[in-house]
Amino acid sequence: MTTLSIFNQNQPDAPVTVTEDAVEIARLLAARGVRFEQWPTRDLPAGASQEDILAAYGDEVAALKTECGFQTADVVSLTPDHPQKEAFRQKFLDEHTHSEDEVRFFVHGQGLFYLHFDEQVYAVLCQKNDLISVPDGTRHWFDMGPAPEFTCIRLFTNPEGWVASFTGEPIASQLPRYESLAGVA
Repeated sequence: MTTLSIFNQNQPDAPVTVTEDAVEIARLLAARGVRFEQWPTRDLPAGASQEDILAAYGDEVAALKTECGFQTADVVSLTPDHPQKEAFRQKFLDEHTHSEDEVRFFVHGQGLFYLHFDEQVYAVLCQKNDLISVPDGTRHWFDMGPAPEFTCIRLFTNPEGWVASFTGEPIASQLPRYESLAGVA
């Protein structure tokens, strides 16, 4: 289930707020400038191609492109048997920012976004049908867990795609990881 856990930066062992209420999650994130929505389910066959996925969500993707000026959309997918899964996990685990919004729509599976605001960290466990848009300049990181299982639509204004500026701050190593917050062993 989609979950928002809010941690105080100086007490990272236990969240001060936890909610699974999608309306409350959207409200709390909106107060920080983060867009959160849940889109209707589309029936897609296992192993659907990037083209099939983008076509199934074509109206929503087109609306976001028009509204936000995104230039490109693609699909990223990782499975537990991917030979580079650990390298991919490590790539996103350090706090970083982007010069454009980071937009992900979860077609399948789940992943955990950590958003660092002032003295708080918002950990958002996104699930199938969740859209999250992290505003440009927001300090954040992403944890897909040791056995990633997700497919996401990504939207970009920069044709180069995912470009990060790492902060060098150690905060990401101080918060509970995916294994703890997603309830997996």
